[in-house]
This record gives sequence, structure tokens and C-alpha cells, in this order.
Amino acid sequence: MGLVLAVLLLAILFGAGGFALHALWIVAVVLLVAWAIGFIARAGDGARWYRW
Repeated sequence: MGLVLAVLLLAILFGAGGFALHALWIVAVVLLVAWAIGFIARAGDGARWYRW
């Protein structure tokens, strides 16, 4: 019985970890696209694209 619970717990942990990793990839791609749009839009007015 303990082995079944341990396997179930591992399956839940790996499933939740995989979902969180997938969600982080989606957030990273959205932020990259937003940064790229800002980079392209800012390059058109002759301003520097960096803050410092």
C-alpha cells in the first residue's frame, strides 16, 4: 500500500511540475514577444532602446 501511495505522489508531483514548466514557457514567450515589439517600435523614432 505504501508503494502505491509513493508512486501516486510522484506522479502528482511530476504532473504538477510539468504543468508549471509549460506555463512558465508560455509566459517567457509572451514576454519575449512584448519585448521584441517594444524594441522594434522604439527603434523607429531614433531613440535608444536601452535605459542606461
